[in-house]
Formats: sequence, structure tokens, C-alpha cells
Amino acid sequence: MIALKIIVLSKNSYFIIHNLHLKPYICYYFLIYIMDKNTEEFYARLKVELDNSNSWPALYLFKFIVPSVNDNVERVELAFDCMGAVITTTKSKTGRFTSISVDVQIKDSQEIIDKYLEVSTIEGIVSL
Repeated sequence: MIALKIIVLSKNSYFIIHNLHLKPYICYYFLIYIMDKNTEEFYARLKVELDNSNSWPALYLFKFIVPSVNDNVERVELAFDCMGAVITTTKSKTGRFTSISVDVQIKDSQEIIDKYLEVSTIEGIVSL
């Protein structure tokens, strides 16, 4: 059976709206993002710019800053798990924030946008 989970992400929260079991041992997650018009336009422009400036697949550098509380760094690392990413973290002088650099091979511009949306649920994250 396939475990099908539909997850809706909105701002800083998420919830599972459906869970179906079809075949064992395989789980697919479908992320449905609820975005306002400005966010949609931003990601549409970003996709065009990425496609115009890259040939795919390509090495891409993600940079984030997160508050050094709870499991923020671990959540960013988990977003890039099993992708062969090289992740570097550096704490700020005061230790209140952590910068995270992620070098990873990306197949297309949509994958970049999906990753930005995925980590956007982490409270206090800044994507650079």
C-alpha cells in the first residue's frame, strides 16, 4: 500500500488533510501551498530568472538565517536530507542566530522554489 498524505502549508503552519493507504512501504507527500498573490508573483518571477540564468541540472547555493532555538537548524537540514547536500552552519557572535549554507545539485527551478516554500514554515527563518 502507498501511504498518501496531502499536507497543506499556510504561513507558519501545516496540517494533514487526507491520509490514504494504497500499497505498503511507500509514502508520497503532496505539498499544497496556500500563497497570497504577492508571494505567487514573487515565485513566478524567481522561476523565470532562474531559468534564464541557469541550465539544469545545476549546483545551487541556498542561504538561510534562523534563530538558534528549538530544532530550527535540524529542520533546514532535514529539508535537504538524501539530496547529497553540503551543509555549513555558523552561529552568530551572540549565539542567537545561525546561518546555514546549503550547496546542492538541483534538477530544475521548480525544485528550488519548492525548497524555499518547504523551509518557509520554520519560524523566524530568513531566506537570502
